[in-house]
Amino acid sequence: METVNIHQAKTHLSRLIDRAAHGESFIIAKAGKPMVKVSPISAPTGDKVRRLGFLSGHIKVPDDFDRMGESEINTMFFGGE
Repeated sequence: METVNIHQAKTHLSRLIDRAAHGESFIIAKAGKPMVKVSPISAPTGDKVRRLGFLSGHIKVPDDFDRMGESEINTMFFGGE
């Protein structure tokens, strides 16, 4: 795995990011001491992809959802309604 110093990383950041995006990891060092490892992020595929709204149409939220348990909550906090 290649090690680059901070100055090289700042100078060639775009190029290094492109390399990492294509699967090539590297280490950034400060004064010769390894500080961080840069590696690509793998996006989930297939069944691992989480979709927003995947239960749309399967769940019904009651119209009084924001008032459910209101009297019990008032009793607990205020001692009555």
